[in-house]
Amino acid sequence: MESSTITSASTLLTLFLLCAFTPHLPSASGDVVTDRDGDAIRNSGTYHILSLFGVRDGDIELATTENETCPLTVVQSRTSQIFRGLPIRISSPYRVAYITEGLILSLAFASSPSCAPTPPKWIVVQDLPEGQSVKLPGYRSTVSGWFKIEKSSLEYLYKVVFYARASNTCGDIGISVDDEGTSRLVVTDDEGIIVEFMKASLVAA
Repeated sequence: MESSTITSASTLLTLFLLCAFTPHLPSASGDVVTDRDGDAIRNSGTYHILSLFGVRDGDIELATTENETCPLTVVQSRTSQIFRGLPIRISSPYRVAYITEGLILSLAFASSPSCAPTPPKWIVVQDLPEGQSVKLPGYRSTVSGWFKIEKSSLEYLYKVVFYARASNTCGDIGISVDDEGTSRLVVTDDEGIIVEFMKASLVAA
């Protein structure tokens, strides 16, 4: 009887230690994000983000806007029929194999012009005419936070959101068309662009 009690106590202690020292990973809180082939999105994998039902129905690239001497503005392409956008690396600081909905993410172009900062990570810049705009590093007035992928209103399709750390708020990544007809990616309170993901190796960009 005493031996059984000791064994039970040892088991409870083991379970307690596992719970106490196993880090809680937010990856368990959402479903795995899948690409258009139904395969799970790999952490640090490179994909094309294909936007659907947007203003111009194009895909993601860089452009030079306003006083920029190097393309630092993340935009929606006008040539989606022949260009699938620039490949984007989707990564999370958590040591998980696959990306899940709601997981904090860093988004960065897999390559960029030589004049652009490295790594070419997406950031959000505030106090611009279009509001909070998605850019590459090189601007002041940046908003500290993370990107996330969440389910959209359409089955099997997604949206990208930005979580602002200071205000503890989220906004969809949407489109703002400037006076020159450039579709800039911005943080919006409205529903953003709906996207799917394609493995970069399957597209000649």
